[in-house]
Amino acid sequence: MALKTMKYMQPRPSSIVAALYTARDLGVDVSVLHGPSGCSFKHARLLEEDGMRVLTTSLADHEFIFGGQQPLEAVLQYAERTFSPRRMAVIGTCVSMIIGEDLQAAIRNSGIVTPTIAIEIHAGYPENIAGVIATLEPAAAQGWISQEELERQKFLLGKANEVERLRGAASRPYIEPSRGDLKHVAAERLLSLLDSGKRGVAIMNAKKETAYMFADELLALHDARPAADITFVANLEERGLPKVREDARRIRTEMEGRGLDMQLCGALDEYGANGEALGEVIRSISPEFAFIVGVPHAIPPSALHGIECISVTNGPRQVEPLREQGHRIVVVEVDLHPRTLGVKNIVESELGAVIRSMA
Repeated sequence: MALKTMKYMQPRPSSIVAALYTARDLGVDVSVLHGPSGCSFKHARLLEEDGMRVLTTSLADHEFIFGGQQPLEAVLQYAERTFSPRRMAVIGTCVSMIIGEDLQAAIRNSGIVTPTIAIEIHAGYPENIAGVIATLEPAAAQGWISQEELERQKFLLGKANEVERLRGAASRPYIEPSRGDLKHVAAERLLSLLDSGKRGVAIMNAKKETAYMFADELLALHDARPAADITFVANLEERGLPKVREDARRIRTEMEGRGLDMQLCGALDEYGANGEALGEVIRSISPEFAFIVGVPHAIPPSALHGIECISVTNGPRQVEPLREQGHRIVVVEVDLHPRTLGVKNIVESELGAVIRSMA
């Protein structure tokens, strides 16, 4: 294949995994992956720690040819009998889609009474948002979300993709992963700026549950220098799917309970569409430095012109693009996502711990 026809030459998120996470956000108790037992193994195990059981029909090679309707019906019956779920989802895989399995027929023929949606998806889509949309559309048809919320989610997904293509990890065919700058370097610079009386803004623009750790970095800065001239901003407005709204409420309540007053701007699922609004907030404050955690590249570089910027991401492939956009220090919180699954309270970050130790 010629290079000019290749879109990405680095691993990209899977549509199947995106469907799993969206099912979780919708309050699905049991998801059934209709395919081989190893499909999406890592994320399925992680999501079980987040309260959603993930079962598989464990299709074997002979069933790739003769079909797996009966195994799927049996797993659905087992799931209902064993777990008494409120909601279930059947999620397709590459195998089930290629052999043409009728997921809806299996749900119907199984005789289960649990509200269950069929998600027709595979991993061959160039963008993982296909898995999100494939989950939300049957959820809307089932009445789990409104049509208005479905359209809102589609808009937000498009904006998130746009940001990644313009300034993120999807902005070129391959980006060298990096661990970024050392955390003590970032902490030392932040404390130096505050101690010198510089006016700053600390922004959290986090994606969903990752906010459970990114919020700690704002708290650490506040804990270290509570009287500093710094404005805190966070995307913790309560909008979106059930889990997203509840996460925002929990995080905001804990931050406020720990003495941090903040300005709200956007919701946890609006990180990709939030850049312009955050840019306006920055312009209104006219800070001398900005500390941005979560999805820093959503904010247009023009809004940060002339401002010293220190940012934190959980994507090793985001370091190089952020540096090219003028961010002076870029820190990566490694293994952030696994550590924020299944939690209900803010989790201490590595950078937060370093800031506190140096303070």
